[in-house]
Formats: sequence, structure tokens, C-alpha cells
Amino acid sequence: MLKYIISILLFMSLTAIRGQELPANPQATDSLVPKEPYGLRVGVDISRPVLSFLNEEYTGLEFMGDYRLTHKIFLAGELGNEKKSAREELGHAESDNITSLYDYTTKGSYLKLGIDYNTYDNWYGMNNVIYLGGRYAASSFSQTLNSYAIFESNRYWNGTDLIQGSLAPEEFKSLNATWLEFVFGIKAELFANIFLGGSVRIGFLISNKTSERFPNLWIPGFNRVTDGSKFGVGYNYGITYFLPLYKKAKKPEQVLLEEE
Repeated sequence: MLKYIISILLFMSLTAIRGQELPANPQATDSLVPKEPYGLRVGVDISRPVLSFLNEEYTGLEFMGDYRLTHKIFLAGELGNEKKSAREELGHAESDNITSLYDYTTKGSYLKLGIDYNTYDNWYGMNNVIYLGGRYAASSFSQTLNSYAIFESNRYWNGTDLIQGSLAPEEFKSLNATWLEFVFGIKAELFANIFLGGSVRIGFLISNKTSERFPNLWIPGFNRVTDGSKFGVGYNYGITYFLPLYKKAKKPEQVLLEEE
């Protein structure tokens, strides 16, 4: 009888020890897998309001946003409106003999859509972004020729070669342009879900509808158009807020890469 009791006790002891070796909750190990927040990030470019305050010949506002699709890829875009006046002058700033060749004002809106690829591997709990991206952009605008001068070939009557053409503004409507944009930027989390970032952009014009009388010298969203070149350069500095919608666990290979 004692023999059977000892056998039963040994069996129960081994079962208890084996039960302690196994996790009490099979899902406990899953809870240790790092999870990343997914959601929508929206904000505004703070450089344009500052430039609007400092430069009376410019006003602009741009909204920006992105949505996280995967561990590294974000759907991103910008929507803005700009107005800029400029003039081309002939002569030196130190001289009193300065002639205005033309004076114009451009105003319109633009939309940019594309993707960003995050090249930065964050530590656990961090959500910073250092990204490369691309955009397809389109702008619709109008241009007003405020005044211009005319070249006079009769030097006997006009020694400066230029005479005043017109002071009556002439507006050219229904202008548009499209371009591709390469983007390099950074977004750093200052506080919980609040990011400060900036980007540099290189654009390449695809189409540029102009009027017959005056070329497009500046395009909203693209900036200055250089004669003989389809490239343009831009930038922005933005503050954004991230709205987390859900969390998603990292894949095992992503966790291993970050630990390495």
C-alpha cells in the first residue's frame, strides 16, 4: 500500500514541476512582442506664415499629412496656397538709374501626393522618421503682369533702350503645371505625438501651361522657374500631431534587425 502511495506522490510532483516549466498563459509570450502605433499625422508648415509676416510680397499656407501603411512606408501629401509678387530690374542697387523690366504677381493652389520611406530604425518606444520620398504634384494658378518696359531700337530718341510699356495690370488665368518631386526629410518627436520636422525637395517639371504673352516665372508649390531648366528647389518646416488609431506587432525579422 505504501508503495502505491509513494508512486502517486512522485507522479504528482513531476506533473507539478512540468507545469511550472510551461507558461501559465500561452499568450504571455505574445505580449512581449513590440507593437508600433499606426495612424494619421497632420500638421502645418510653419515657415510659410513666418515668411508671409516678414515679406509683404509673399503670402502662403501649407497643410501636410501622412498615414502609416507598413513598418517603413507612409502615404503622404501636402495641400497649399501661395501668392507672390516679384519684379525684374535692370541696373545696380547703388545706382539711381534703375529700370523695371517687368512686375508680376502669381497666385494659386497646389496638391502633392506620394509616399515616404523611413530609413531610420527606432529604439523601442520611439517613432522618429528620417525618410526618402516622392510626390506627384499639380498646381492651378493665375498670373498678373502689373507693368512692363519695351525695348526701343531707336537709340536717338531713347538712350536707355527701354520705354514704359503699360501700367495697366493684365491677368492670365487657367494656368497649370505638374511635376515630380524627390523629397528628403526628418520628423522628430518632441513630446507625446507631437513632431517637428523639415524637408528639402527637388522638383522636375512635367507640364507647364503658359500664356502666349508672358511666361510662368514662378509656380505655387514649385517655386521659381529657371529659363532653360525644368528643375526647381523647395523646402518646408512643419509641426504635426500624430493620431494613433491602432497598434500592430512588429514582424520577427524586424525585431531581430533592430536588436542587431
